Amino acid sequence: MKETEAMQLGQLSTETANPRTSDLDVMSTRDLLGVMNEEDQSVPRAVEAALDRIAEAVDLIVAARRDGGRLVYVGAGTSGRLGVLDAAECPPTFGTDPGEVLGVIAGGSGAILAAVEGAEDDQDAGRADLDRLGIAAGDVVVGLAASGRTPYVVGALDRARELGARTVSVACNTGAVISDHAEVAIEVDTGPEVLTGSTRLKAGTAQKLVCNMLSTAAMVRTGKVYRNLMVDLNPSNDKLVDRARRIVAEATGADLDAATAALEASGGHAKTAVVMLLADCTAEEAVARLEKAAGDVRTAVAR
Repeated sequence: MKETEAMQLGQLSTETANPRTSDLDVMSTRDLLGVMNEEDQSVPRAVEAALDRIAEAVDLIVAARRDGGRLVYVGAGTSGRLGVLDAAECPPTFGTDPGEVLGVIAGGSGAILAAVEGAEDDQDAGRADLDRLGIAAGDVVVGLAASGRTPYVVGALDRARELGARTVSVACNTGAVISDHAEVAIEVDTGPEVLTGSTRLKAGTAQKLVCNMLSTAAMVRTGKVYRNLMVDLNPSNDKLVDRARRIVAEATGADLDAATAALEASGGHAKTAVVMLLADCTAEEAVARLEKAAGDVRTAVAR
């Protein structure tokens, strides 16, 4: 890294020393945990300040999903892992196809479990990874970088724009480099870390909160949720089967026996079972209603 680049990195708020924790190494365990907890409480407030931009990003994702586009997270290190995590949670939570929400991390899948040194500095690799995914107009690419300057993410965002995709950046510093490479720039100013430069802490928490908002709000807006219930969940284990039964019962006011019967008739699809009970119709009619309503339960029941 050139000296000027190192100086710029050192000037970022996420890299500066936190005066509240200058004696971290001599604090008692309880005091150390207390200051970490106090610092963590600043993160939701920092995210709140960025809600308008987060809303813009959600609207981009919603529009893309309605036209068959994908949500693709791109990042390196902790940022990349958080994107992969959010993408991996969408199929069981919202019943999405694994290809609808993707996470891409610098260095490939091996970097999820172990650091791949130097991967984040390769701008061309960011471009190449998007080419391998076949990114196209209609997709939304979200670049995650705590520092806001990761070359891999810059390359990915630039390539996404060249290919006609919509772009969003998420950084934990103001005036971030990646903000100039995205259509919607989300900057969550988390400030100095408890452990200087360890952006897996407050910055990581902030990025996790933003990813939670992007995917959850987009899924709510595209019919994957009824009321506040995960009616499109994939009941792939005993816990989720039980949850699906309780969701159907909660959504319809039916008892658990009736909810179970509807679930069995619907092939285990909670959303279909909900429409069956609320609209007093067969599974086949419920499926047809949902197809006409683009998956929205309220609209399907009102037909």
